[in-house]
Amino acid sequence: MAKYWVVGGEYKDTSFNELARGEEQRFGPFDNYELAKKEWANRTWANVDDAHMRFRIIEEDGRAYWVVGGIYTDTSFTQMANGGPEERHGPFDAYEQAKKAWQEKAWSTVDDCNARFRIERL
Repeated sequence: MAKYWVVGGEYKDTSFNELARGEEQRFGPFDNYELAKKEWANRTWANVDDAHMRFRIIEEDGRAYWVVGGIYTDTSFTQMANGGPEERHGPFDAYEQAKKAWQEKAWSTVDDCNARFRIERL
């Protein structure tokens, strides 16, 4: 049975590609789309005056891919250098979309031995 999540937060700009700080907020899971839509509406209307806030509904059904990782304290890749959580980019409906995002992240940090990104399924 599919579960639904409301995902989003405050982004650096209206391209909604990079969060302003921290990680995406996640609310749920909700057993049906209607419950998730109510939560989405509450979150969206509470932030209607902030153009950098965005929330969306995602369905957790095993099809979504995420790019996860960042800069770690060392090559054990267990603790983030900034002390926060791992970065999460997505969701992507297709593996090829996630692979493209992974390549961009990997190439942008290619000279940092403490950087690592991976593709995960939700």
